[in-house]
Amino acid sequence: MTWDFSTEPEFAAKLDWARDFVREEIYPLEVLDLDHAGFRRLAAPLQQRVKEHGLWAAHLGPELGGQGYGQLKLGLLHEILGTSELAPYVFGCQAPDSGNAELLALAGTDEQRARWMHPLLDGTLLSAFSMTEQGTGSDPRQFTTSARLDGDEWVLNGRKWFVGNASRADFHIVMAVTEPDAPPHHRMSMLIVPTGVAGIETRELGLMNDPEHRNPVWSHCEVGYHDVRVPAENLLGGRGEAFALAQKRLGPGRIHHCMRWIGVCRRAFDMLCERAVSIDVHGSLLSEKQTVQNWVADSAAAIESARLLTLRTAWKIDQVGAKEARTDIAMIKYHGATVLHDVIDRAIQVHGSLGFSTDLPLEQMYRWARAARIYDGPDEVHRVTVAKRLLKKYSARTVPTEHVPTRRAAALERFRGQLDLALAAQ
Repeated sequence: MTWDFSTEPEFAAKLDWARDFVREEIYPLEVLDLDHAGFRRLAAPLQQRVKEHGLWAAHLGPELGGQGYGQLKLGLLHEILGTSELAPYVFGCQAPDSGNAELLALAGTDEQRARWMHPLLDGTLLSAFSMTEQGTGSDPRQFTTSARLDGDEWVLNGRKWFVGNASRADFHIVMAVTEPDAPPHHRMSMLIVPTGVAGIETRELGLMNDPEHRNPVWSHCEVGYHDVRVPAENLLGGRGEAFALAQKRLGPGRIHHCMRWIGVCRRAFDMLCERAVSIDVHGSLLSEKQTVQNWVADSAAAIESARLLTLRTAWKIDQVGAKEARTDIAMIKYHGATVLHDVIDRAIQVHGSLGFSTDLPLEQMYRWARAARIYDGPDEVHRVTVAKRLLKKYSARTVPTEHVPTRRAAALERFRGQLDLALAAQ
């Protein structure tokens, strides 16, 4: 095992360009109150510049139109893109499209890739990942949305909940029960469902960070599928493979989320520190108050710890694959979500009422950060996963391994001859 914390000069230069580009070209778009169509119009020329710099769709290999950077480099890029929720779209790696493109690359037929994946990568199509159902929590075995094969068509029925960009997408990738008598993790399949077919009903959901569902990038919906018919060849992967495919999609995706959270943290941290050195109360600057100094120190350490843990996980995925890094992936998810919340919370506190107002982006960042503990699996489930995997390495013992009297007796037996010689020589 070798460790190297450096970044080769060529890619470091790309990161420097991306950092300046996001600040100078994308930050200004945040305050224009754009709708979805307006944002896409202004983003188009920026997307072209990203493509010219070789940073477009960096999550896929070059044979699929991406850059083939691997998870570690991708993580470093996402740290920069995370500073603005608009940036991933401009760089062609926004959720859920990035994950859906990976799914199509992994399991799609040549025809499916040509019709859906390549336009998705080009930015000419948008997609949705229709998986969760209300009331099932984090247990996909309870999903009831079903699809049955009728001749050469699938007939889809059911309701999905909190489907990202469902109302704006050109197609949905839907998880549905197609094998009701199979074992729980082999009951579901994935179907590609164009949004233009009959029988799809969407209802926009207001969110804590977007009550009027006006976000220029994201929307979330409840979706009803009522006798929706799609061709049999719209099956993505094999029958009963949806659960396994979803795991492959969600694993690396959590790396992207966690690195973007680091970017959000850094932006909030900069605001915290700037405020601390700018405001004088009760005879001294906020930066001279021990409590504020503690916030700065604790936030800096937390950000770096989450960053290193996430980058190590990205490195491990590159080395041995996502399956072997499942414990690490789960760990960064709940750890990163906590760090995200705490850093933004401190930044709001140091700004007082200004931080609570919409005159700063902190309040919106704070409300969206609350969702981090829920999406991609609630933190509680990830903690259980980590604990179970770690505890498997241990065996029950009547006498603790580190029991000093037992260890002393064993050591005396092991070294008795040498100890006797030492005593005889005295």
